[in-house]
Amino acid sequence: MAERRRPGRGRLRVPRLPGAAGAERGGAVVEFVLVSVLVVVLLLAVLQVAVYVHVRNVVTAGAQEGARFAANADVPAAAGADRTLAVVAAATSPATAAGLRCAAGEETDASGLRLVVVRCSGAVPTLLAGLGSLLPLEVTGRAVEEGP
Repeated sequence: MAERRRPGRGRLRVPRLPGAAGAERGGAVVEFVLVSVLVVVLLLAVLQVAVYVHVRNVVTAGAQEGARFAANADVPAAAGADRTLAVVAAATSPATAAGLRCAAGEETDASGLRLVVVRCSGAVPTLLAGLGSLLPLEVTGRAVEEGP
């Protein structure tokens, strides 16, 4: 018995233009490369923000620690800057600490209290070594000076 085909149940034949089959060939590879580059750049940007925030927090904590150390009785105020650099070097790396300039001094606030102030400035290194240190950083740590 011969098989009968019902209308609408057969294969559809789509007319193709000459050369259209090869026009899309390799397009997925190009799209993958372009999207991959974009994803890597976005990932590096997010990581750079995370590194910047981490280093800023470490330097701020180091400046506060240096100010508290220098605020102790019988400790000169200048020792706060050295203490800050030691804390930053221990928490991050000696190269990061070497890129900072810290200075300690004394101030009097509006209520008459004597404060030890440690100010640090420098730049945070970028993830891409060829770009150097482009992100500026300035932090201040204060502590009330102890009396004799």
